Amino acid sequence: MARMTAARAAVEILKREGVTNAFGVPGAAINPFYRALKEGGGIDHTLARHVEGASHMAEGYTRANPGNIGVCIGTSGPAGTDMITGLYSAIGDSIPILCITGQAPVSVIHKEDFQAVDIASIAKPVTKAATTVLEAAQVPGVFQQAFHLMRSGRPGPVLIDLPIDVQLTEIEFDPETYEPLPVYKPAATRAQIEKAIEFLLASERPLIVAGGGIINADASDLLVEFAELTGTPVIPTLMGWGTIPDDHELNAGMVGLQTSHRYGNATFLESDFVLGIGNRWANRHTGYKLDVYRQGRKFVHVDIEPTQIGKIFPPDYGITSDAKAALELFVEVARELKAAGRLPDRSAWIASHLERKSTLLRRTHFDNVPMKPQRVYEEMNKAFGPETRYVTTIGLSQIAGAQMLHVYKPRHWINCGQAGPLGWTIPAALGVSKADPEAQVVALSGDYDFQFMLEELAVGAQHKIPYVHVLVNNAYLGLIRQAQIGLDINFQVNLEFENINSPELGVYGVDHIKVVEGLGCKAIRVTEPDQLLPAFEEAKKLAAEYRVPVVVEAILERVTNIAMSKTADISDVTEFEELATEPGHAPTAIRTLKV
Repeated sequence: MARMTAARAAVEILKREGVTNAFGVPGAAINPFYRALKEGGGIDHTLARHVEGASHMAEGYTRANPGNIGVCIGTSGPAGTDMITGLYSAIGDSIPILCITGQAPVSVIHKEDFQAVDIASIAKPVTKAATTVLEAAQVPGVFQQAFHLMRSGRPGPVLIDLPIDVQLTEIEFDPETYEPLPVYKPAATRAQIEKAIEFLLASERPLIVAGGGIINADASDLLVEFAELTGTPVIPTLMGWGTIPDDHELNAGMVGLQTSHRYGNATFLESDFVLGIGNRWANRHTGYKLDVYRQGRKFVHVDIEPTQIGKIFPPDYGITSDAKAALELFVEVARELKAAGRLPDRSAWIASHLERKSTLLRRTHFDNVPMKPQRVYEEMNKAFGPETRYVTTIGLSQIAGAQMLHVYKPRHWINCGQAGPLGWTIPAALGVSKADPEAQVVALSGDYDFQFMLEELAVGAQHKIPYVHVLVNNAYLGLIRQAQIGLDINFQVNLEFENINSPELGVYGVDHIKVVEGLGCKAIRVTEPDQLLPAFEEAKKLAAEYRVPVVVEAILERVTNIAMSKTADISDVTEFEELATEPGHAPTAIRTLKV
């Protein structure tokens, strides 16, 4: 048997579990692990500027490609607590990341030693497992179990806390004989799928709600095949956006209070049966008025996590299954039914949803100066093609982007859906770009999200990680301001000030161009709508030439209210801005406006 430190054994296991990249910040209590990383080789490490940033880079890395598991590393104490936000974000969206922290020596953990905190207890609510390893010989088993847990059932994050003396202790470990544990994923039975399809056959206006579980299972092609076989329109959730291309005739648009399409909500409200696959019935999708969402329709729910079935409301039938396993059987049964001539003709239902998709459009073409945000997304549609991977987190920018941008492939809308932490976008975009260096990665932020972790742009400059970042700047906490309308306040949401060093900005305050350039990246400011497309094209060229992040800042009008429900009711969405009434009002819409 080979003898090596427990830290070195951990590194060897990472490699044998398929890890090739890690993101982190070294420190005294994790330095033995970093020594093992250096000596072991084979894992490319990206040095973050903030440990929370490292956790979001790991998230972006995981979300970019099937099978990826991002790894983030930090020292003891505040490094671990800084990464809690990343763990919360990951567990909310079923994203497997491995967080490795250093810790004080075992003998003093309980003695209030410097930077000694019970990080395992803190992390337990936001992980599938969180363990402080007290015996060096247990390190291989804990790491092996971590990968098993991250991949089995509903995916999610794991934290492993390594006291410094545990890292340094030599153990017997033979990497050549190490094997990952088998992954467990529940699978639907043929009888369950046949029963679910009975609901579909009995309906007249069925829909499929396609959730992020389909993307996690790498089953988007199966979803599209099943929808085509049965003639069933698909409503992607925000996390499932990209499971079916936006321009596919069976893509019926998104539903919800905010990140939804007018035609998506309208079609959903006409349906009589909904098959949900790999989705959580999140409240921004269903609205809080579940009677509106459920009334007049039956539901079948398929999810990998048994406790999700009936969690929000009881379905008419529930199936615990990995989305891919279920869809393989859905396709198999649908093929047989089609061959037997038992599938109903859905052409009238499809035609009705396409009619709504051609008429219920929001206007994007405005020539206003300062610019309306809708015009920014219109020009983004022109500049960035179907291969683009969009990355964003929260705010009016994300909501409007989801209403107006177009996504054509799985993992091309990379969004922190449940947690929505400000600052997520920059490090996540770096993680996505690291996972897919040849991709066209385009991040989208409002000014406040951008300012939260903008120091991570220096990581892109140092490590040559290019991407384009669209920054829409209205010097406001726009979503919070809009949420305050119902309370009749406009309080502590104004970010404007007159910058004494950049008077040309007026009241827009922070000079993002100077800050971005000071961090070693490139930046372009746009004040008029006709400048947007040339700026995006220039940004792509600069990113390719200098291999750094390139920021395009669009100076917006101070106040634009984006369509959303004031009453938490998907049948009652307020359209604050002008709607499209002629084709030129929405020139980049998926379907040309019918008038």
